[in-house]
Amino acid sequence: MVENTRTPIGRIVAASLVGTTIEWYDFFLYGSAAALVFPALFFPSSDPLTGTLLALLTYAVGFIARPVGALVFGHFGDRLGRKKLLVLSLLMMGGATFLIGCLPTHAAVGALAPLLLTLLRLIQGFALGGEWGGAVLIVSEHGDPKRRGFWASWPQAGVPSGNLLATAVLAILAAVQTDEAFTSWGWRIPFLLSGVLVLIGLWIRLSIDESPIFQQALANTKPSQSMPIVDVFKYHRRDVLIAIGARFGENVSYYVITAFVLVYATTSAGLSKPVVLNAVLIASAVHFVTIPMWGALSDKLGRRPVYLLGAAGVGLWAFAFFPLIDTKNFAAVTLAVTVGLILHGAMYGPQAAYFSELFATRMRYSGVSIGSQLASIVAGALAPLIAVALLDAYDSAFPVMIYMAVAAAITLVTVYVSRETKDRDLATLGTPEEVSTTR
Repeated sequence: MVENTRTPIGRIVAASLVGTTIEWYDFFLYGSAAALVFPALFFPSSDPLTGTLLALLTYAVGFIARPVGALVFGHFGDRLGRKKLLVLSLLMMGGATFLIGCLPTHAAVGALAPLLLTLLRLIQGFALGGEWGGAVLIVSEHGDPKRRGFWASWPQAGVPSGNLLATAVLAILAAVQTDEAFTSWGWRIPFLLSGVLVLIGLWIRLSIDESPIFQQALANTKPSQSMPIVDVFKYHRRDVLIAIGARFGENVSYYVITAFVLVYATTSAGLSKPVVLNAVLIASAVHFVTIPMWGALSDKLGRRPVYLLGAAGVGLWAFAFFPLIDTKNFAAVTLAVTVGLILHGAMYGPQAAYFSELFATRMRYSGVSIGSQLASIVAGALAPLIAVALLDAYDSAFPVMIYMAVAAAITLVTVYVSRETKDRDLATLGTPEEVSTTR
């Protein structure tokens, strides 16, 4: 086992957190814009609700590209190392986001506009598919194993941090601009800011060292003749299914709480955009703080108990979430989103360490990435679309509540039948056989 690393764990965490914050800023910025302005700019011939569905469909396209990114980045991450792929994913995501800010609209170039938007969204999804696995692994494979849940939860905190940053920029612009100015040109500003943020993240990521556990495995084990993803499905089929099931309720709940809420609150509940954005802003700040707390708690109690608490909590909270939104009261709306995200954090905080502990080192990047990103297609990608379709079909939020509860139940069952992983030593899990002896 590698006792010392050249890069302190604090710097590793900072590099991972800053990078994931920037990448999720890019990703969530698109989601917010898809709900608020893209229907009018890129799909103007449709009625408002259909335009929203089409815009969210391009949002879902990014999720479809994520497993492809997971395969490609996972393969090279398991062969070449974590750091190189993290730098590449950051450049791809930031470049695509910057170019979205430069796109002509439907009024200027017609059908070419949504086609270009979809292409850049595909690049975003491809990059993010490789980002998450590398970011959590480079932290999980550094530092003290007894605090792995805490340290590995910090890249997870990059999600609310990125959402916080994206929502804050949109909220500021919505407050200082008229709707006409924001729709005309103001929406481009946060996308163009991504270029500056990427330079900052790139500088930090280039300053860290490669994972010592990966370096040790590279030196001590012979590379498999098969592709890493082939070995994942040969030795870790059960673990991939565990990752998919564990992520299902977490992913559905998150995108309903943070993305669909923008549609529901501004249409069915009749709230203004600034009110909803400010509620999500406050809730995201609380989410950022509580994720590492849940990760630390999983170091004490185990990954499973904390994860089960979050899944059960989200499933029950769904039935309070929408009635609170319907009050049209800012405090109630903020409470609905905040509690939802706190409970979501109980799943998301331990998730990085939990998934890292499922796979052998030489196929860990592939296993973690493909397990999480396959879930993203059936869960996160479809969640806003299914929620909007249910609202349109039944003119009620109750079917959406049932949808969230069923998703949470899938995660509850999956995690309940899985085994605890917190005491596994990643440094000894160099081969599939070594993983199997810990089960």
